[in-house]
Amino acid sequence: MDTPLIELRNINKSFGEVQVLFDVNMRVKKGEIHCLVGENGAGKSTLMKILSGVYPYGQYSGEILIEGHPVQFHSIRDSERAGISIIYQELSLVPEMMVYENIFLGNEIKKGLIVDTEKEIEEAERLLKLVKADYISPTAKVKNLSVSMQQLVEIAKALSNKPKALILDEPTSALSEVESENLLNLLKELKARGMTIILISHRLKEVLQVADSITVLRDGRSVAYFDRSEQEVDEATIIRYMVGREITNLYPPKIAEPTDEVVFELRNWNVIDPNTGRYLAKDVNLYIRKGEIVGLFGLIGAGRTELGLSIFGNPYGYIVQGEMFVEGKPVSPRSSSEAIKNGIFYLTEDRKERGLILIESIRKNISLANLEAVSRGQIVDDEKEIQVANNFVKRLSIKAPNVEAKISTLSGGTQQKVLVAKGLFTEPKVLILDEPTRGIDVGAKFEIYTLMRELAKEGKAILLISSELPEILGMSDRIYVMGRGRITGELPADKADQETVMKYAID
Repeated sequence: MDTPLIELRNINKSFGEVQVLFDVNMRVKKGEIHCLVGENGAGKSTLMKILSGVYPYGQYSGEILIEGHPVQFHSIRDSERAGISIIYQELSLVPEMMVYENIFLGNEIKKGLIVDTEKEIEEAERLLKLVKADYISPTAKVKNLSVSMQQLVEIAKALSNKPKALILDEPTSALSEVESENLLNLLKELKARGMTIILISHRLKEVLQVADSITVLRDGRSVAYFDRSEQEVDEATIIRYMVGREITNLYPPKIAEPTDEVVFELRNWNVIDPNTGRYLAKDVNLYIRKGEIVGLFGLIGAGRTELGLSIFGNPYGYIVQGEMFVEGKPVSPRSSSEAIKNGIFYLTEDRKERGLILIESIRKNISLANLEAVSRGQIVDDEKEIQVANNFVKRLSIKAPNVEAKISTLSGGTQQKVLVAKGLFTEPKVLILDEPTRGIDVGAKFEIYTLMRELAKEGKAILLISSELPEILGMSDRIYVMGRGRITGELPADKADQETVMKYAID
């Protein structure tokens, strides 16, 4: 057997008294795309932080071998010198700096003691061309780039170090289907040039599209390895190893039918950008019945998120026109707190920037939107807050040492579950879920979907905003399609298929 480029042997890692990795083994051959999969909290990101030097030698036990030679990384720099570059799920670019400045930040090209700006721009152009992003100006500010463009800048930055191996942690979680496809094609091209790639992804279709080999983690242990040149593997097999059980249908069946009672309605609803006068949503008519899950699908720029935000007290100051009704009563919430009082809650697609306070605990985040319910007068009742948090931890299967754990220490999927708990604690009548399973593995998705079915049975009116068409088709009772700010189609779920929905989306 050829010597692997990278090998991890019997890796153990603990945070305080909580052990998160147990004798994990992984091997990656030179010039392949190796995929690392597992449920949220399985230990994928922790393992890669060990490999990339974030957790230095001495904070874990076990061995790292590069081309058969044991190595000890005491810092990220040590890992980079050994040829390892990592791109995290949450991008680490400096928004106010230019593209070329970000690419060479900490690794500047110098002429004597002075940064050689001309050479950096020239080299940035070469690297951007290498990652199929020569349409991005090296002198553009990063804050003016889309998420997919920033992702390519991150890859260019990583390649500037001329790494032997490139690690990408959930790189497509914030990208559209088209953008994801383009990125996967880029990874294949980099592999064709001899690059070794480790890809962490919860999207198993992507994994099977690009992986040469696969390691599966479950509960901090390596439970399976597949070399696809030697054996066939399908999605169901990977899922079985990931979750320790078979999930025959990702979308749980209905457990109750919606009633005829309309809980939420928009009439002739318009959302206008005050800076440009552009309609972000125009003449939207939409209703949700008690116990109904209504899907809202559209391509990037269709106006889905802007519509959701305008309903939730309009926190971004759009010009809003039209009528809104909750249980038949007209409402016009002027803030998120007013929307909550009217029985509306919106779960943001951006949990880290807008949904959660990362430096606070699970219990503080869950109670944040409904402090009155855990307070005596003006003082928060800690015992009641802890009790509420523990109930949600149990109900949503939130993986954490305890409710005092900081949000920043949790996996992306676990953070998403805390965000869901925060919304449910406000006891909403109308629940707007914007990309509720983004960055979540298949097991956690099933749990969220099951919870959605239970909430519908309880009579909640749910608006599911998603860019994942299978999710919309699998979970919705009825579907609205948006295109360029307008509702372009309305379909009952049993009459909808991918082709029909997409036709409305691109009209």
